[in-house]
Amino acid sequence: MRGPIKLSFSLFASAVLLATSACSAEQPNAGSRTLKIVYQKTDSFAALDNLFKDAKKEFEAANQGITVDLQPIQANDDDYGTKLALALRSKETAPDVFYEDTFKVRSDVDAGYLLKLDGYLEKWDDWKTFNESAKAAGAADDGGIYAVPVGTDTRGIWYNKKVFEKAGIPLPWQPKTWDEILDAARKMKAADPSLIPFNMYAGKATGEGTVMQSFYELLYGTGSELYDQKEKKWVVGSAGFTDSLAFLKTLYDEKLAVPPAEALDSNVWKKVFGELLPQGKMGATVEGSYAPSFWQKGGSYEWPGYTTDMGVAPFPTQHGQAPGGVSMSGGWTLAVGADSSNPELAFKFLSTALNKKNSLAFNVAGSQIAVRTDVAADPGYLGANPFVKDVTGLVSVTHYRPATADYPRVSAAVQAATEAVITGAMSPQAAAAQYDKSVRDQVGDAKVLQK
Repeated sequence: MRGPIKLSFSLFASAVLLATSACSAEQPNAGSRTLKIVYQKTDSFAALDNLFKDAKKEFEAANQGITVDLQPIQANDDDYGTKLALALRSKETAPDVFYEDTFKVRSDVDAGYLLKLDGYLEKWDDWKTFNESAKAAGAADDGGIYAVPVGTDTRGIWYNKKVFEKAGIPLPWQPKTWDEILDAARKMKAADPSLIPFNMYAGKATGEGTVMQSFYELLYGTGSELYDQKEKKWVVGSAGFTDSLAFLKTLYDEKLAVPPAEALDSNVWKKVFGELLPQGKMGATVEGSYAPSFWQKGGSYEWPGYTTDMGVAPFPTQHGQAPGGVSMSGGWTLAVGADSSNPELAFKFLSTALNKKNSLAFNVAGSQIAVRTDVAADPGYLGANPFVKDVTGLVSVTHYRPATADYPRVSAAVQAATEAVITGAMSPQAAAAQYDKSVRDQVGDAKVLQK
């Protein structure tokens, strides 16, 4: 990714070091070492960048002679994953510590990119404060832990109360079925044809956002599933899969969501958070518990009125069947590179970044659901925004992505199916059949369960 630049810098640094040695009797610190830290940076999420800057300052102050080299990658989720994967393939470019999406942990463990952390975690007292279910996010098939969670999230329906009031929809709003969502969206459209009533992402451009903030709320609400955990096989041919695509088709065909051309723009979410919801041009969107981080003070789209104008509701099951609501949880982790030449120092930096002080600051600034029990009980966390209790409550109906090495390819097939439907290229039935074929081609018939 950045090999040539690193080589030039290395040669330059060597020259400077030799010149300094020749001109001064003071020799360089023999214990001087550098840790390379790679993470994602976006214009709309400063909390993560601040987390690493704070951790760098704290770590360097406590570890003389150690330099923390922060190397943020400015990119969206998918592009970040691609660039990180390229860096991890070579010892020359692989980082010591890096920010890793939970759904890629197992595939990257299989690829040999992550260091097993069990021995380090046993000696880290703070590990006992991490929620047990959250710990599983960094586990691999061998039962070992290869990454430590930074925070987690849930998904719900974020809706603009003023838009709902103008359409005559009673508040607080809590749809019990998919039909109730469509009914409310149609009422909003009738009251104001210029607005976008109900947004759900679709297509390949929004990547994992399409599946996490849209398709899975639908699929799991039908009683169907993407992956059979007991059989350890991918499910194909389920009626729920086709029903989920059909709902998206209705939403887009009736112009209740953003136009397909906008849905296929990877930056559509910026318009949702920065313009449509704050300006009352959108009724609702399905999004993560981190939504307030965009609007609160210091966020990318500061909107003081969000605390009173916005509401959040669980996404309903298809026909109102138990448990009544659906959510998805993901989150990110920190991992130590398997090729790190300083694994103990790398883990020490990881533990500094995720100590209580830094975790609390990050969870509050990023509207994350805390994975440390001491942070979750902290008054500063509980009072961060008026929606903390609501979004944390969604954990009771949440689901997690299949943590398998095949998952990224299957997710891509889901995204392609949604895109085919909203653009009119395929019917829900045809797109579901194409998805089934793609999964069989990707993982093989032995790993597929026909419903």
